[in-house]
Amino acid sequence: MSRLKFLRRAFGTGVAASLVALGLPAVAQGSLAMLSKLEKGGWELRFRDGAGTRRVCVRDGSELIQIRHRGSCNRFVVEDGSDTVTVQYTCRGNGYGRTSIRRETASLVQIESQGIEGGRPFSISAEARRTGACS
Repeated sequence: MSRLKFLRRAFGTGVAASLVALGLPAVAQGSLAMLSKLEKGGWELRFRDGAGTRRVCVRDGSELIQIRHRGSCNRFVVEDGSDTVTVQYTCRGNGYGRTSIRRETASLVQIESQGIEGGRPFSISAEARRTGACS
């Protein structure tokens, strides 16, 4: 999906054209306060498709948004609730994704993410649980 198409979907045609014309990136509009309520430290992601586990060091909760994409991506907050956040993001030259995180407790969340990485689609369903300090 091109950056202009993404911006059109996220902001509407007029605003998207203005942002592109000015050379400005799409910036997340919400505060994502729910993520800041998660306990800091080491977390383990358990993927429901049997793909194993992955460890993540959570400092502010945003580390759980881009599970398949590293680096800086433009983000747009779709939903910013007290127990659920949904973020759509675009990583220039490396695809895009949409992630929903539902908080069950401060140390347990459910993650659903899908998108394109390196030209290939992905879909993730995982549970993330705090395991202790970052290692």
